[in-house]
Amino acid sequence: MQKMKKMVTMQKMIPQFLQTVLNISLIMLAILLSVMLVMELIEFLQMLFSATERDYKYFLANILIFFLYFEFITMIIKYFKEEYHFPLRYFIYIGITAMVRLIIVEHENAFNTLLFSLVILVLIIGYYIINITPRERPQRLHKSDE
Repeated sequence: MQKMKKMVTMQKMIPQFLQTVLNISLIMLAILLSVMLVMELIEFLQMLFSATERDYKYFLANILIFFLYFEFITMIIKYFKEEYHFPLRYFIYIGITAMVRLIIVEHENAFNTLLFSLVILVLIIGYYIINITPRERPQRLHKSDE
């Protein structure tokens, strides 16, 4: 009986420990991403007010990198607000933004641009499917309910 209690205690402690490690890691990542977001904003402002010739592709790529940082930080915030759950739609937002950035930066090859566009289409279709399915999941049956 004592061994069974110890096993149940361990089963509760291990997930709690891992959840704590994950939470601390995500907080550190959010701080790092926030610093990088501010650095990107400073670089963006310097580029905006510099007297040198501006490359619009580089300018747009920096804006999209800024939004990628922003979306990752937002996803971490949502993780904590939604009780330790990453909403899938934020991964889709990040994927679409990353692919748009890739098209802006790497658009020399028409076939690759077409493939990147198809990836965006698939992500949008996935987002649409997620939005039309019900958000509430049926409750699982517990062994005591059977």
